Amino acid sequence: MKALIVEDEEMARSNLARILTTHFPDIEIVGMTASVRETVQYLREPGHDPDVVFMDVELSDGDCFEIFRQVEVRPDVVMTTAYDSYAVKAFEAGSVDYLLKPIDLKDLTRAVERCRSRQKPALDLQALLSAVGKGTGAAPKYRERFVVFVGDSVIPVNTAEIAFFYSEDKYNHLVTSGGTDYIIDGSMEAMQEDLDPKRFFRISRSCIVSMTAIRRITRHFAGRLVLETEPRSSFEMTVSRARVDDFLSWLKS
Repeated sequence: MKALIVEDEEMARSNLARILTTHFPDIEIVGMTASVRETVQYLREPGHDPDVVFMDVELSDGDCFEIFRQVEVRPDVVMTTAYDSYAVKAFEAGSVDYLLKPIDLKDLTRAVERCRSRQKPALDLQALLSAVGKGTGAAPKYRERFVVFVGDSVIPVNTAEIAFFYSEDKYNHLVTSGGTDYIIDGSMEAMQEDLDPKRFFRISRSCIVSMTAIRRITRHFAGRLVLETEPRSSFEMTVSRARVDDFLSWLKS
């Protein structure tokens, strides 16, 4: 993913470039500008086609919204500023995300993931899911594979290799039997519908587990159950009290 940094403060520009290159190796910084004039000129130049622009709101010769008035901004835009008063205007301009300075790595990661999800490889996603995610030929009742995107890579994961799904910090994750953790698109409800209920059980609002991953079950206070899985989860995997009876029946089925 190619990135343009628009920032008039040299230190802030260098710090953002360092964070991006350190934590997001798939991002290539293809340019840096410090003003409205330089940015407009850069975007008008043939061959300058970044995928994302990290754009400071207040520049040396005006605010960044003047850029949108002078040139069509095709890349995704992540706006950065020390003030929260521009948030509404930023999203009205089509900004994908809005980061307050000093930029937090967690917030930056969220913004990058949003851009990645919008700029998946030039594939017809629905065709991809039909051909890869749900197998070929007659569509099976339950999904045979899930498709995850890591940088510019498309990775099919067989459902039989999935240990569990979980939600954390507004992201949904898929964990394989080998312990690999991927961020995955889609809601927990949609994933639950795609999974064979004989093989997977939704133990809580934030977790769906495969029967083959369960190694030990321990009774917990208030009638809940705690699961030990292989691979181990990074969180306490608990069957909510309301789902205990259904879970035990599922295990016996």
